[in-house]
Amino acid sequence: MLLTWFTLAGLIFLFAPQRLTNKFQFTFARIFRWPLSIGRNFTLSTRAQQPLTDIISRRESQYQNHIANLREELLQERQKVKKLSGLYNRYVWEGVKFVLADVITVTVDESRGELIINRGQIDGLAKDQFVLGDNSIIGTISEVSSRTAQVKLVTDSTSKIAVKIAGVGRVMQGNGNTARVPLLPIKYKVKTGDIVLANKKPGFLDVPLIAGRVAQCKRDDENPSLWDITVKPVCDIERLNDVAVIIMNPQ
Repeated sequence: MLLTWFTLAGLIFLFAPQRLTNKFQFTFARIFRWPLSIGRNFTLSTRAQQPLTDIISRRESQYQNHIANLREELLQERQKVKKLSGLYNRYVWEGVKFVLADVITVTVDESRGELIINRGQIDGLAKDQFVLGDNSIIGTISEVSSRTAQVKLVTDSTSKIAVKIAGVGRVMQGNGNTARVPLLPIKYKVKTGDIVLANKKPGFLDVPLIAGRVAQCKRDDENPSLWDITVKPVCDIERLNDVAVIIMNPQ
């Protein structure tokens, strides 16, 4: 009979509304407040009797972890300063801001070349800004969200940027893993290894910067009076861990 009554009471509490069971819980805690407080005080006193060496060891471990985190943060900041110092010292940049960004994903194939980076509108990024990788132009910002951005690489099949080669201006087009510079007459002396510079663009780039080197130069099959020039980026884009976005005349 006693077992039956206890089972019935348990079922009642199991299916009773939560507000009623909460009231019972609070009532129980209020009635048995004194024995419950004794048990809690006993637990706390037991913890208080913990050896002083254990407490010191635990605090020391916490401090060491905190110091390790601070050292890593300091190292990261020093690396950023070093990279930014190299950029500023190498070129004359007046009224220019460099935003360092980590590469999230890289996509490089025959039809597409793009990066996703962890900087966006809140960092001052905007469409068509130039992006540096290993101190060379690797592409431009094509899409921007609040905290991330997409970089269209110079090798992307839809990429077209103004460049300077053999002292003349031309448009370089993406061609999968490489790029091409069409419509350059053979009267201009071009050879393998020549530098291809991204040309100045008002509001985005005030100084021509290297974007690639001539990997192949031959006469065009359809028009022998023109060069067929293949350009290769000067850095290994697929191995980039971070890039720098050039912001001209930042607000």
